[in-house]
Amino acid sequence: MPRIALYTCPQTVLSSLSMADDAFRLANRLAGEALFEPVRISADGRPVQLDYAQLSVDGDLRLAESAELLLIPATGSDLDKSLEDNAELVAWLAARPVGQSLASLCSSACLLAASGQLDGRRATTHWALADAFRRRFPRVRLHIEAMFTEDGNRFCSGGAQAGLDLCLRLIARHADDWLAQRVAAALVVDQRRGPQSRYAPLLPSRGQDDAQIAPLLRWMARHHAEPIDLACLAERASCSTRTLLRRFKAATGLTPNDYLQRLRIDAAQHALRNPAHSLERVAAQVGYADRATFARLFKQLCGETPGAFRKRLRDAPG
Repeated sequence: MPRIALYTCPQTVLSSLSMADDAFRLANRLAGEALFEPVRISADGRPVQLDYAQLSVDGDLRLAESAELLLIPATGSDLDKSLEDNAELVAWLAARPVGQSLASLCSSACLLAASGQLDGRRATTHWALADAFRRRFPRVRLHIEAMFTEDGNRFCSGGAQAGLDLCLRLIARHADDWLAQRVAAALVVDQRRGPQSRYAPLLPSRGQDDAQIAPLLRWMARHHAEPIDLACLAERASCSTRTLLRRFKAATGLTPNDYLQRLRIDAAQHALRNPAHSLERVAAQVGYADRATFARLFKQLCGETPGAFRKRLRDAPG
């Protein structure tokens, strides 16, 4: 029976911890036998005080040494705080043998990465942390579009509920896929929900504070379906193309062309909600003369084809 050590600390997101614990205990109930032994641990074995609850634990990191899997639930978006306050865990992780399985949910991928256990390996985390994660851990092969990653016996999940996708995969790996399907059905969740990129907003929230760029963004939103090039945008912003590129990237994190494509695909997502509009009509409506180009960019940015996006909306309950 594999022991699964669930690490807890003051930064632990309780919903992430309880989701993982519930999944493995539910698997035991549905299987009619104890297939998994989830235990809660803290660095020193003492209860953990969260903002709104105190968590009892079963032991310290020594208990995790005999566990088949150490799983670190989400620890919030303040990566610096998480790394600073969990330095003892990071040092312990760095000494883990290759044969022990290690997993992180959401933002806690930073703790695995800081220990070096993800160097050269595929990993993922919450889509909103992609830039910060890449800056801190350039040796990790970040696949931010993935709902979860599996590289040998190193596992990571994307944001929030993607942790359940990983837990279902771990149940299938240590038991069987039939049990994972039963757990998913009991929790009323689809397995293999597609890439995490489906949930990330297409347009950045930045840009409105730049007095020169903000009016340009509003103009682009109104005219995104029209032919727009860099020279046109620079003329409207009353600056050189070189200055525009620098200011635009600083304000939005994107080039003008990347921002324009995201504007168009965002508009296409709304247009696809009308079943009377063909894909060709939607493509032309948002600024693409070629349906193939539209479909390629849509899948690149949304993680699914326009047809799959429309079908998912059509099949959604309610």
